[in-house]
Amino acid sequence: MFQLNEEEILNLRSQIATSRWGGRRSFPYVFTEHGVLMLSSVLNSDMAIKVNIQIMRVYVRIREMIMLNSEILSRLENMERRLHENDNQVITIFEYLKQFELEKQNSLKQKNRQRLGYKIGGD
Repeated sequence: MFQLNEEEILNLRSQIATSRWGGRRSFPYVFTEHGVLMLSSVLNSDMAIKVNIQIMRVYVRIREMIMLNSEILSRLENMERRLHENDNQVITIFEYLKQFELEKQNSLKQKNRQRLGYKIGGD
């Protein structure tokens, strides 16, 4: 069991949309998952057992959500990295295309230039 600090309370308040008016004036104490297990071994009533089971289900669900979120973040980072690599490859392709087009234009200019010197035949 530990006591929440002010930053944790503000974070909790914003997540569950509680009002700043009224309510608790001191920092609340909360149980860790291990603390709940220890408490349930001390309390031995039907109600305590039912509450403990529900709390443990909540902890399991929270753990699953955290794992799912970290997996999603990992996938997004991989996609972003691949897109960045593809962007660089596309830029390189466009640079080669521009270079090829410039060479083609220079070749046409060279071919169509006015010839100087002696002309043989009707040229």
